[in-house]
Amino acid sequence: MTEYRITVSKESLSFAAGHFITYGGGACETLHGHNYRVGVCLVGDLDEHALVYDFVVLKGHMNVLLEELDHRMLLPTRNRELQLVRSGEELEVHHAGRRYVFPVSDTVSLPVTNTTAERLAEYLCDRLATQLRDSGARNITRIEMEVEESYGQSALCIRDLSTGPDLAG
Repeated sequence: MTEYRITVSKESLSFAAGHFITYGGGACETLHGHNYRVGVCLVGDLDEHALVYDFVVLKGHMNVLLEELDHRMLLPTRNRELQLVRSGEELEVHHAGRRYVFPVSDTVSLPVTNTTAERLAEYLCDRLATQLRDSGARNITRIEMEVEESYGQSALCIRDLSTGPDLAG
């Protein structure tokens, strides 16, 4: 069996964002941020142009996704330890006696349980799978999304599209 893959891991695939992680029992990191770098690998059969996928188009998809996160506070909407309350143009976040208030325009509410590198990689992987499906790509069998939060410290989400929900929708 022959496997084809393309990888994009360029300096331009990056975003700066703030976050914190909860650990249960009221434990929580302090607010901090990272200059995240992202790499993506697509695996699949060659299309009629002998491509797995067009590099330029893939970078475009990724830039759109990363722009949404850039210079924002990342907040998980599925975290049972957090309460997010919007009041006008402010978003209050409550956790174990702490209260944070952010301008809504400076936040991104993500459908994840925690803003770990693992969950960010999964979120980006799922969003990219949707973009690939919407663009008509049917040959992609796997996406590998890596999110590096600091040099040498990253998480990888591997989504096998050949056995579960596929790009055909």
